[in-house]
Amino acid sequence: MTATQPDYTAIKTKQQATWGSGDYATVGTTLNIVGEQLCEAMDLHANQTVLDVAAGNGNATLAAARRWCNVTSTDYVESLLERGKERADADRLDVTFQQADAEELPFETGSFDAVMSTFGVMFTPNQMQSASEMARVCRSGGKIGMANWTPESFIGHLFKTIGKHVPPPAGVQSPALWGTKDRLSEMFADKATTIEMTTRMFNFRYRSTEHFMDVFRNLYGPVHKAFAALDETGQEALSRDITELVETFNVATDGTMIVPAEYAEVVVTKN
Repeated sequence: MTATQPDYTAIKTKQQATWGSGDYATVGTTLNIVGEQLCEAMDLHANQTVLDVAAGNGNATLAAARRWCNVTSTDYVESLLERGKERADADRLDVTFQQADAEELPFETGSFDAVMSTFGVMFTPNQMQSASEMARVCRSGGKIGMANWTPESFIGHLFKTIGKHVPPPAGVQSPALWGTKDRLSEMFADKATTIEMTTRMFNFRYRSTEHFMDVFRNLYGPVHKAFAALDETGQEALSRDITELVETFNVATDGTMIVPAEYAEVVVTKN
């Protein structure tokens, strides 16, 4: 590929392996409240057709299903869809699960009343393509809803910290740009009648900084893979930097960890 055109296929193959490593579902379940809030912000109605893109283990999927929507949950990591299905079965929710690439959604144009993604589509390497696909499969007048970490959020800083030790793919824009008004306008302005962005906070709550480090190092794919790519000295340096970052953001005073993480709640009305 040229210097201005990254090899998106190769990058996605690596990303798929990254998100399939560890056990993201354990981390993802803690973010459950975000999917509930997004469904309310989108004002989802019973019987609407809803597509969850890069759904992970299904937080937004299940929230929409609890509102009696007809939900299709997609991700390119099959093991995450399986975890989402386990949760749907446990709650006796009727959901369709389908493996799919967010940059090449296998659905007809205008198939859904609403399209959503929580901390998922923002990680696609070809941002304009995935935004176009979300808009394409949403009907005119429908809603596109997202929860995206912002550049200055705790997670934004976490990825910057990782990038100092394990550089990201060349030519790929930061996922955190999905949490900025300018980038959202670039991707959706010609496809939307309105773009609403509300800044919200999610609190990461763990037993301690050490507990957070153990969970993210072993279960959260991007952190898990970053440590795996480093030698012992590099791992120690990354561990120190992430620990310092957590302690900078931590607002708990009882020895536990409470880290507020800013994200953008986005609702786009399709033109």
